[in-house]
Amino acid sequence: MLRRLLTALAAATLLPAALVVPTAVGAPVPDTSPGTASADTASAGSPVGKKPRYRARIEWTKHGIPHITADGFGSLGFGSGYAAAEASLCTLADTLVTGRGERSLWFGPNARYNDQVTLDATNLQIDTVVADLHGRRVVEKLLADPVAGPGKQARAMVKGYVAGINTYLRETPRGQVTDPACRGARYLRPDVTALDLWYGVYLANLLASTGVFIPEIADASPPSLTDPGLPQLPLRAADVDRDALLKGLGRDPEAPFGSNATAAGARATSTGKGMLLGNPHFPWRGRYTFTQQHQTIPGRYDVAGASLIGSPAINIGWNKDVAWSHTVSTAYRFTPYEYRLLGPTTYLSGSGPRELERREVKVRVREGGKVRTVTEDVWRTPQGYVIDDPAQLMPWSPLSVWAIRDANGEHLRTIDTFLNMGKARDVRDLLRRQDRGGGIPWVNTTAADRRGDVLYADHSVVPHVTNAMEQRCLTVVGRVLDAVAGLPGLDGTRAEGECAWGADTDAQRPGILGPRNLPSVVRRDWVMNANDSYWLPNPASPLEGFPSIIGCERCERTMRTRVVAGYVADRLASGRKETPASFRGHQYANRVEAAAVMRADGALDRVCSLTGETEACAVLRRWDGRSDRGSRGVHLFEAFVERLPALPLDLVDTVWTVPFDPADPLETPRGLNVANPGVVQAMADAIAAVREAGVPFDARWGSLQVAGDRGAPPIGLGGGDGDALGNANVLSSRWVEDNAGRYKPVTYGSSHIQAISYLPGGRLDARTILTYGQSEDPTSPWSTDQTRLFAQEKWVRFPWTDAQVRRDLVRRKVVVGG
Repeated sequence: MLRRLLTALAAATLLPAALVVPTAVGAPVPDTSPGTASADTASAGSPVGKKPRYRARIEWTKHGIPHITADGFGSLGFGSGYAAAEASLCTLADTLVTGRGERSLWFGPNARYNDQVTLDATNLQIDTVVADLHGRRVVEKLLADPVAGPGKQARAMVKGYVAGINTYLRETPRGQVTDPACRGARYLRPDVTALDLWYGVYLANLLASTGVFIPEIADASPPSLTDPGLPQLPLRAADVDRDALLKGLGRDPEAPFGSNATAAGARATSTGKGMLLGNPHFPWRGRYTFTQQHQTIPGRYDVAGASLIGSPAINIGWNKDVAWSHTVSTAYRFTPYEYRLLGPTTYLSGSGPRELERREVKVRVREGGKVRTVTEDVWRTPQGYVIDDPAQLMPWSPLSVWAIRDANGEHLRTIDTFLNMGKARDVRDLLRRQDRGGGIPWVNTTAADRRGDVLYADHSVVPHVTNAMEQRCLTVVGRVLDAVAGLPGLDGTRAEGECAWGADTDAQRPGILGPRNLPSVVRRDWVMNANDSYWLPNPASPLEGFPSIIGCERCERTMRTRVVAGYVADRLASGRKETPASFRGHQYANRVEAAAVMRADGALDRVCSLTGETEACAVLRRWDGRSDRGSRGVHLFEAFVERLPALPLDLVDTVWTVPFDPADPLETPRGLNVANPGVVQAMADAIAAVREAGVPFDARWGSLQVAGDRGAPPIGLGGGDGDALGNANVLSSRWVEDNAGRYKPVTYGSSHIQAISYLPGGRLDARTILTYGQSEDPTSPWSTDQTRLFAQEKWVRFPWTDAQVRRDLVRRKVVVGG
């Protein structure tokens, strides 16, 4: 820890000698980059002669990874914000513009914003809702709330973070920005406030709830002769298109938002200590990309990992004793309430008729170079925003209207929760800190510790809706929503009485489920999650009896869950324990589970032969069953599996000869049904599609699946589609209009991957890969370097100790400001 002690001292005294570092191997030179502190520098953004409020030392190692050292949480946030601005300025600025409600001002009201996850709306629709949030001072009220608001350290980090952004912007005028996505943009100004960032954090919390319904909120209006808002009939669960409904609720089965995480404990590892392999599947561009960092307050706080852009706290990472990763949870964060109407805007409540609240907002828009102000409106009940969503069975009709209550809209505890997880001493302490924070917004947690314990938990923010209350309060349409999508539609007439969310004495605040009503397990062998429900983190520990709003029990697992569940189980079954090398090796195994299942008894080859397509079938027969760059035939199999869900319902039911059995959940369904003509037709259609695309049947997978994020060259990649195919190394193409001519450009999937192994003697082995690179600026050397390593199935040895940081040091800088 000598380096960190000296670093803190240097930051406090601004010792100029500490600034002489090697900028390249074998070439020591003084650091004279803009903003470098020396004995006679004035602090950036502070009056000359005034002591700067924040000081942080940033040491960048290979691949552009910043290691930030400071003497307090404010300065730690300052260094984090500065480093984030340098690596991801355009997306960071875009996030802040969104939080201010200024998208229409800078990008035009009719342009669409797609966060690459759930939000797809016009700028005007987004600004309308954000303007109302500002008008109601939602975040300001939460900041003043002693229970639902943030603590002192989180506030300090956020204030420091925006000061770091402003310092960077003062040093780097917009005309000197090298990223073409925002170079010269007039919104690049050093005027960012803590409130701007808090609104950005708040909007990220709403990703799986209010954020899904932005167009339906902004455009909601009473029924009229031209738009009567009639419900789609008949309202029977069997008649509802489940996939379309789930897509409208932000849970598109064909574009799932997911991740894998596996933890191996003392009974499963050669070291007798914990190991964690985490692979979140996130977009490769935009708001929800990660930036890596290492944060240290000497003697008090030392944590490394990755943060979503705009988060000063590390979201996925490790410290000296415990490592954790996250997977998207199946729990709902909101409930829709249906209100009976007595008139277009008059609804029935427990205390009699009431009027919906209509709120007008002003939005500044830029069109044709001119700025004007437009007036929009939103509607609310005491529970939340009114939505007009006929496609999801929730129209504003002459009979009823729907509003949503959002549990993640009622707190600002996310930064606190992640910040304090970084202080955990073991997995049980990690979970206690999560529960005290009450701010895990929409993810499960999988963790491993030095003692050899492993944890799975879904202790995220979930509305307090018990099964008993749900059954008591479901409306007729609400029952259909619940039966088809697991979303309880509740009676708004009783929303402030017997159908109000409940409270648990062990919960951080009223309205959410407390720890005793949330699933978790600690074991000594292994646990995992790959975005199926909480039910089966380990076959020996089924978690049952929880409120159904969290997810399903005794329900079918995806092929991806099946392959990830086999990581440790298969190795133990072979009589071997996991070593650090074998454990991280699962990431690049690129095993395609569905192929292994469908090939049993030669079924896949027989299906193909029935099409009469000899050339394609020969390639499929020789395929190695993996999705490596050099594999041949992957695209044929992907095309086949993609077409299976398109079969009519009666044929889908017979794709398998052995259906799902909850008593054998990881081995069923199985047995590809050769006798089903629809299965054979799906294969014929797949081969025809590949032929029509002009792609050779025996093309190498790496020539077809290539990097597709902004500015990336077509680097060939292994891995592939996840849930249906059973690829754990998930890579997908979504919204690829800017990738013309590429067969499968990757814009989503494996992101900040970390393999952390605790070793004897207090040591740890940290391997990571940030698949799309640390810098989003395509002119940066850190833009695609890790993408190339990822393509080669290599890892970055993440520098954790003083010696490791010195070994990989590229640049060092003391930043001051505030």
